[in-house]
Amino acid sequence: MRSDVFLADCPARTTLNLVADTWAVVVVFGLGRGPLRYTELRGRIGGISNKMLTQTLRKLERGNLVERRTLPTAPAGVEYRLTPLGQSLLGPVSVLARWAEEHADEIADSDGG
Repeated sequence: MRSDVFLADCPARTTLNLVADTWAVVVVFGLGRGPLRYTELRGRIGGISNKMLTQTLRKLERGNLVERRTLPTAPAGVEYRLTPLGQSLLGPVSVLARWAEEHADEIADSDGG
């Protein structure tokens, strides 16, 4: 079956809903260099609340983009890493993030103008 994001019931639209969320893009981009513990990831992402980070990680886990692994430490720690599917998203997300960084001033200047 061929996907068409213009159709209301298209699975590709559900996928876009998952991956096009601002926090999802930032989390995937943040995990791009390798696994991170929750606190490391939260520290890397300015402005994200614990609740939003937890919700985003759970959503990405359900979508098979992020994997949660319990570490054999005392006390037990948790780290997050991109799955192979998540790794395949890293390229497009990186391009989008870099584009946003490069054009942020232009967008901000046109806001409300």
